[in-house]
Amino acid sequence: MSEGILAGVFHSEEIIPRLERLPFPQIRPDEVLVKLSGCGICHVDIVARDGKIPMPRPVVLGHEGSGYVERVGHAVTSVVAGDPVVLTGMTCGKCRSCLDGQPYNCWQKLPANFSGRRLDGSTALRGPEGDIGGHFFGQSSFSTYSVANERNVVKVRADAPVQLLGPLGCGVQTGAGAVFNLLKPRTGQSVTVFGGGGVGLSAVMAAVVAGAGPIVVIEPNEARRAVALELGATNVIDPAECEDVVASIRDLTEGGADKAFDTSGRLEMMTAAWQSLANGGSLVLVGSHTRDAALPIPVLGLVNRGITIHGGASGNRDPQEFIPYLIDLHMDGKFPFDRLISLYPFADLQCALEDHVNGKAIKPVLIM
Repeated sequence: MSEGILAGVFHSEEIIPRLERLPFPQIRPDEVLVKLSGCGICHVDIVARDGKIPMPRPVVLGHEGSGYVERVGHAVTSVVAGDPVVLTGMTCGKCRSCLDGQPYNCWQKLPANFSGRRLDGSTALRGPEGDIGGHFFGQSSFSTYSVANERNVVKVRADAPVQLLGPLGCGVQTGAGAVFNLLKPRTGQSVTVFGGGGVGLSAVMAAVVAGAGPIVVIEPNEARRAVALELGATNVIDPAECEDVVASIRDLTEGGADKAFDTSGRLEMMTAAWQSLANGGSLVLVGSHTRDAALPIPVLGLVNRGITIHGGASGNRDPQEFIPYLIDLHMDGKFPFDRLISLYPFADLQCALEDHVNGKAIKPVLIM
């Protein structure tokens, strides 16, 4: 291991990463060094790359890593060297939400995940010119090795395809969790999914497992609409060609959808999502394109129609339980998330990022 690690480092305001050889990091007693086998690319990586998340640079991004434990700190008890693992988001482990079994609602999740540093401001990575942020989402997994904390390392079954599992740590569990853990559709209830990327299509697969129907996907990309149908969506709508999305959804769902999930982050789609709900319907939102976006919803409309709106976060279930559950579904042939994946050599990191942006790939995964 004397040659060090290879990492994609973003310097200053650059959006093209430099592949650099860095010294092997030292780990703390509660940390785990993971030799990465694969890493998914998520929209949040693009947002961070483009400078829309303020954090010190240089920094290594990447937050959907998977691989094998190389070594552990002396206080770590949940994994040992050689264990296959998926890396997920970082938490403080001390706040009320963490202690109550809700790490996805951690009170420190913004600095823990979006600063690129440990919560104490330190970093495990260092280059010739000084410190490099090495803890994006507690992992910075655009690298051949990752320093994670025991809290965001999830041990998985040995017969699972470890190289492909990284997206379960963020995008896939976010989409599936919105359905399984928040919307909870009953058999035969209708579900609409706004956006056919990795998060939205993960929600489609979960809705199929739940026995929901009809399942309607609203997505402008023709290829992604085709994939949605292959995965079990019953209907697709191209919002660019549809004169009235709300009316179309109401027609397909016999008066209004029971459940809706928006992954587009666009106000016009979020508005259409809640307007097309049936009375007593539920909507999950997971993001927005701007930090100060506000959704104009008349309060009496919500009250009189019994509408519920949830904010979704990281699957809304403890990933130590949820990620193995999703893997079990996959291994049983019920959750084919691998259908979303396109593989790229790690050296093609920039190409993978661009293919994600331009929609050529639904879920690029880097192979280390």
